[in-house]
Amino acid sequence: MNIHGRKSKLNNSFFILGKKLFKSKTGLVGLIIVVSVCLLALLAPLIAPYDPSKINLEAMLIPPVWLDGGTSQHILGTDNLGRDILSRLIYGSQISILVGVSSVVIAGVIGVTFGLIAGYYGGFVDNVIMSFVDAFLSVPTILFCLVFLSVLDPGILTLIFVIGVTKWVMYTRLVRSETLSIREREYVKAAKSIGVRDFNIITKHIFPNVFSSVIVISTLSVATTIITESSLSFLGLGIQPPAISWGIMLSEGRAYLATSWWLSAFPGIAITITVLGIIFLGEWLRDLLDPRSNQRKS
Repeated sequence: MNIHGRKSKLNNSFFILGKKLFKSKTGLVGLIIVVSVCLLALLAPLIAPYDPSKINLEAMLIPPVWLDGGTSQHILGTDNLGRDILSRLIYGSQISILVGVSSVVIAGVIGVTFGLIAGYYGGFVDNVIMSFVDAFLSVPTILFCLVFLSVLDPGILTLIFVIGVTKWVMYTRLVRSETLSIREREYVKAAKSIGVRDFNIITKHIFPNVFSSVIVISTLSVATTIITESSLSFLGLGIQPPAISWGIMLSEGRAYLATSWWLSAFPGIAITITVLGIIFLGEWLRDLLDPRSNQRKS
């Protein structure tokens, strides 16, 4: 009975979430975009019509199919080396999703850990951690990334690590502020009074109450991370060829903007649509999980 009861509650929860999602047009659009991009990344070898790195000098700078000189063999045209733009866009989604999600996981683990420690213990520990946070906030994230990447060897793993360790401060500030409030609640004080260890209080009583906020900020942070990766790759300090990313495609196409605009236009559109989809989904999650937002609406 207990198992069936739990399954019933879980099914009801998913039904309610789905119902609320379909009521939100922006949330539904965001979910469709995010799921579509993820499927493109996962199924790229099956979906892409060509090898994205295959050079064909006889098919250089072919325009999209709807323009004069376009061909149905290359729907979005080809680049300066005859590589299919559509195939490169599909494979480029893999890098964007990988870097975006991995960097956010690293930043979340670091930021949430420091935020919980600073908010729970307060005092000297809080002052030291928040001093580091203030120091990081005083310098733009992109500048930190540029400094680190100019010293370290560029690559996917390096880029993920650098972005992750420069974006943890937003998690720390959010989690610390919520932890300061939660630690004063009765159930936390009761746990302290009966000798429950600090680690258990933090992990079992405080962290579950800040988890929803972490999910929301993580979703929105993926969007900014994708933009950061594209910017760094555009500048030549991010993903390096022969790896394919939307930022690299933008960088390679800037020399042909006057004559072959599609080289940069389509990766730019892909970045814009993906980021908007993630933002729409993140806004829906914020409205769903933030009780204060629900109170304002009611």
